[in-house]
Amino acid sequence: HEGSSVSDPHPVTVADLQAVLRDEWSRHLFWIRNVVLDNAKNDLRSRDFAEKAVATNARDIARTFAPFYGERASDQLHTLLTKHYEAVKAYSLATVADSMQQQAAAKAQLASNIDQIASFFSEINPYLPKEAVRTLFATHVDHHVAQINKFQDKDYTGEEENWPTMEHHIYLIADTLAAALVKQFPNKFS
Repeated sequence: HEGSSVSDPHPVTVADLQAVLRDEWSRHLFWIRNVVLDNAKNDLRSRDFAEKAVATNARDIARTFAPFYGERASDQLHTLLTKHYEAVKAYSLATVADSMQQQAAAKAQLASNIDQIASFFSEINPYLPKEAVRTLFATHVDHHVAQINKFQDKDYTGEEENWPTMEHHIYLIADTLAAALVKQFPNKFS
């Protein structure tokens, strides 16, 4: 790679990080989608399997950040992602139960978790402003809520039409996190 300085990102390494984060976050969408659909169909056996995959995926996402921020930060992120999933699941179950009160409580959990995730990333990386991260994850949560509502309404066409938007947005989250890592740690990508 002639012409690149020591501090320039190496394109293959940056592309690899971006690909890993996109894959991990895509799996996040996929497995949570399965849990939500299984809740709507009351397929507990399938949901239990999907929940295990959600837990593994949360750990995988968090571990991606360990080489940059250490195990403690990785563990903190894992906890936040677990809380994110628990709140999404709570909203899904509340929707199945047709409980507006439980749905409101789950939305409050989601809002609190969004703020915690935004604080976490903005505190460890100066290239991830809190409000920008909050906006990214608020939109992500809105997608989860819309998907849950569509499954509950048996609007499978609407869910299918919404999926590309969800996927595009999750790539935006992955790419934003990757770009911030590259800016903060350019020597790890040289």
